[in-house]
Amino acid sequence: MPEVTALFWIIKVLTTGMGEAASDFLAHTLGPVPAVGLSGIGLIVALLLQFRSRRYLAGIYWTAVVMVSVFGTLAADAAHVGFSVPYWASTICFFVALGVIFLLWQRREGTLSVHSISTRRREMFYWATVLCTFALGTAAGDLTAVGLGLGWLASGLLFTGLIAVPAVLSRFGLNSVLAFWWAYVLTRPLGASFADWMALPHSRGGLGAGTGMVTLAMSGIIILLVGFLALAQRKTASAAAATAGRGRTA
Repeated sequence: MPEVTALFWIIKVLTTGMGEAASDFLAHTLGPVPAVGLSGIGLIVALLLQFRSRRYLAGIYWTAVVMVSVFGTLAADAAHVGFSVPYWASTICFFVALGVIFLLWQRREGTLSVHSISTRRREMFYWATVLCTFALGTAAGDLTAVGLGLGWLASGLLFTGLIAVPAVLSRFGLNSVLAFWWAYVLTRPLGASFADWMALPHSRGGLGAGTGMVTLAMSGIIILLVGFLALAQRKTASAAAATAGRGRTA
């Protein structure tokens, strides 16, 4: 697992926005079914690489997060478009599913802290939770923006305020694990709302940049930031190895 720093949250929000734009672009370009299939294959490959890795590698980890974002968005949208499930119903269903995962995780492992993920089973619980949070966040963002008629910009501002709540309450004793997952769930509708606002045409209250352009722009920023993390990780590992070598020589 990566360190939970400000850069972690920035990249996380970017992946949610990129996933929203990319899923819309793929669905309109390839069609919903091929898009779900393609993103599903990409998700399986990314998770296989992640599970095979014995340590945190920035490129592999964030690729898995991006693929979860794209697939989770398509899955949540499919529930509404393909099966006419109302936004409020899908939000409730994914919320209940997330609660069940948390309950099972807590009962089996005794903690929901991401800092304790050191076994394969805990990592499986983690990625199941991540996938569910993306689907839940997608449904919740659509509910506020479309179902409640707030629009994408107002929805984004709403979730900006809500995501600040755990940061404030943590200063007054809010459990750090609860604060983390509270913010983690909200990064999805936050990033997705602003991505939709940037991509949608002016006639629908957006900036008109288009889903393809938003996908490319956010992907570029993510690649730069993850590249920076990978380089920093490599330098840290090299410094640790050099220090250990000097210790053995001494």
